[in-house]
Amino acid sequence: MIQNFIAYAQDRIAKRRQYNRLADEILGLSQRDLADLRADRGDMLRHARKSIYG
Repeated sequence: MIQNFIAYAQDRIAKRRQYNRLADEILGLSQRDLADLRADRGDMLRHARKSIYG
């Protein structure tokens, strides 16, 4: 039981780190970058969250 909890916690921490890295990259994009990509920052963050957390 404790091993399951530890594995779950490690998985959540890894996912949170991955999401934070992606979010930092997205938040670091300038308005010009977003315009060049024809992207919306909010949509990109939602997509990143969905791709990592499901």
